Amino acid sequence: MSKISAIICAYNEEKTIKEVVTAVCDYFFDEVIVVNDGSTDGTAKILGELLNFSSLKYIALPENKGKGYAMATGVENSTGEIIVFIDADLSNLKEEHFEQLISPIFNNEADMVLGQATEPLINYKINPFKSFTGERALLKKDVLSILQDMKASKFGVETLINLYYMAHEKKLNM
Repeated sequence: MSKISAIICAYNEEKTIKEVVTAVCDYFFDEVIVVNDGSTDGTAKILGELLNFSSLKYIALPENKGKGYAMATGVENSTGEIIVFIDADLSNLKEEHFEQLISPIFNNEADMVLGQATEPLINYKINPFKSFTGERALLKKDVLSILQDMKASKFGVETLINLYYMAHEKKLNM
């Protein structure tokens, strides 16, 4: 069975980080990596209080480097073959959300799965921007070659990953 690493990148998420990390640590992930991307609010303090979760690995970047850098840092520090990126500002996370992201990877139906764990405010059936979601599952081996590009991308990392998968004709599910 493949190991699964959840990666949560946070920048000034003191309002939601505790709920998200607690929810993710309650599920079936082999490890949960939280990358604090130089937060200047109370995020670091809250994360320090959550270090009792055995599956939690906490990485604190001293300054804000951007989401792409934080995501790549999480991948570099992960041990799982499957990576699940989870935004730090989600609510109402449930196990079925994670299963919907991961199942197509396990079943070889997709190389990457994009998802939205909360009820959207807009109809994604007519919205072309669903592919910018931060919630995604993928195989670690598929992104290892673009980690440096991810680090340099700062805030365009979702677009970078999507274009990489399209250019390499990878199977994508939403």
